Amino acid sequence: MIQEEVKRTGDAPLAGKIALVTGSGRGLGHMVAEFLANLGAAVAIHDISEDAPAQYGEAPNLSAAAAALAGDGGRAIGVTGDITSEADVARLVEQVEQQLGSISILVNCAGGDIGAAGTKPDPNGALDISLADAMAVFQRNFIGTMLMCRAIAPGMAERSEGTIINFGSLNGHQGVSPEVVYGCAKAAIVHYTRCLALEMRPHGVRVNVVSPGPAKSARFLATRQTDPRMMAEGPSLDRYASPAEIADVVAFLASEQSRFMTGQVLRVDGGIGLYAA
Repeated sequence: MIQEEVKRTGDAPLAGKIALVTGSGRGLGHMVAEFLANLGAAVAIHDISEDAPAQYGEAPNLSAAAAALAGDGGRAIGVTGDITSEADVARLVEQVEQQLGSISILVNCAGGDIGAAGTKPDPNGALDISLADAMAVFQRNFIGTMLMCRAIAPGMAERSEGTIINFGSLNGHQGVSPEVVYGCAKAAIVHYTRCLALEMRPHGVRVNVVSPGPAKSARFLATRQTDPRMMAEGPSLDRYASPAEIADVVAFLASEQSRFMTGQVLRVDGGIGLYAA
């Protein structure tokens, strides 16, 4: 993975905010957590297990990842749990609120095209993906996002304060093959976000979606064949995104700069999907 330095600045527009970022022990989620911490938020990073961040060599474990995040004067903790389990979700949310306070920023980044065996489904098309893999992908993405929102959005509504950023994908906006069920799950997240935004609108709670195109996370680089031409840095948009370019947009949606935006989808794909809606 291309390492990017994130430094805490003197400005702290998210000071006093408590953020929970699912799937943030590593990858795009961890970069998002770094950006939110850099802006002053206290951050809970999450992964499915304590040792998950070590899978692609990004950190020894979740505790070490949280300690590094808090090491520059910030507040950060690590929490574990399966976001497809209501019991796990309730437990980890309670842990965050006991240790940091009421959650004011929820980023649902956990997901991925991961089947029942913990790897990419194979086969992975519209007609040949196994039912077990299809269920696992849908649970990991849509159901996990919904359970997290169900656990946290009511408290935000009671306090009339909060913002939720869900992760979609370019695959949820156009026909794809393979990764068909993954694309369908991300499309469901987009529509669920619009519905939740409608319900939360009277309470002043904002709910939006970030839909990234291909980005150079460690898992992305380790699990697929990449195009060397797309790895280049520079002004051209004909390339893979850096994790920081995705995190920048999440930070915008978490901030007061987007205070009158809800139910929106921001595609961060360098123009791969140039189409209406």
